[in-house]
Formats: sequence, C-alpha cells, structure tokens
Amino acid sequence: MANERKGDLRERMFEFACDVVQFSRRLSKEPGVVREIAWQLADAATSAGANIEEAKAAYSRRDFAAKNSISLKEMRESLYWLRVIRQCDLAPIAEVQPLLNEANELTAMLTAGMKRLHPVLLVLLVAAFVLVLSSEF
Repeated sequence: MANERKGDLRERMFEFACDVVQFSRRLSKEPGVVREIAWQLADAATSAGANIEEAKAAYSRRDFAAKNSISLKEMRESLYWLRVIRQCDLAPIAEVQPLLNEANELTAMLTAGMKRLHPVLLVLLVAAFVLVLSSEF
C-alpha cells in the first residue's frame, strides 16, 4: 500500500481514495448497517482527496486553508469508520489495517500542513481586521 510510496500528498490521497472505493465495494455487498458504513467511509475518503485537489486551484490563501481543513476533517472521519470496521470485525483485519495505517499517515501529513498554515492565516485575519477598523474611522 502507500507505505511504499512516500511521495506527493495529493497522489497518496488519490490512491487512498481508490483503495477505499474498492474496499467499500466489497464491504457494501453486506446488508444493512455494514453497507451504510461502507458508503460513509467511501464518501469521506473521496471527499478528502477531492478537497486536496480543489485546494491546488484555490483563489486565495484563505480558500486554500479552508479546503485543506475540510480534507483533514474528512480524513479523520475516514479513520473513524475504519476503526469501527476493525473493532466490529466487519472485514478481515488484513484488509482494514493497511487502510488504517495509510489514513493515520495522511492525517498526520494534513495536520502538519495545517499547523504551518495557521500562523500565516492569523496574520492575514489581523491585517483584515485592522483594515476594517481603520476604514470605519
């Protein structure tokens, strides 16, 4: 899985989404709540990747940060559903664990990226606030 490819975050997110879609297709053949969990997982994993792609075309630093933040939230949701699947024995551990490992790594990468973005965003927000205050007087 992704442990062999340490490269680009966007590419890893894409590969993760594809792996989850294949996994979810197999899992969704089960009836009831298992099917719903499979679709929730697929929705979160594909949204995480899609938002990273959208961030590349962001029209501002704020938009870039927002897309990355959504991606991080969706990746955390993916982690949650994978943990539920593992804990409830809804799929073989040999299938779930590599996805969990990759989701953990991607979450860490996204978190690190957000930590780098926040100081810059704070400066931009303060500057915008000062500009608004100065225009009112």
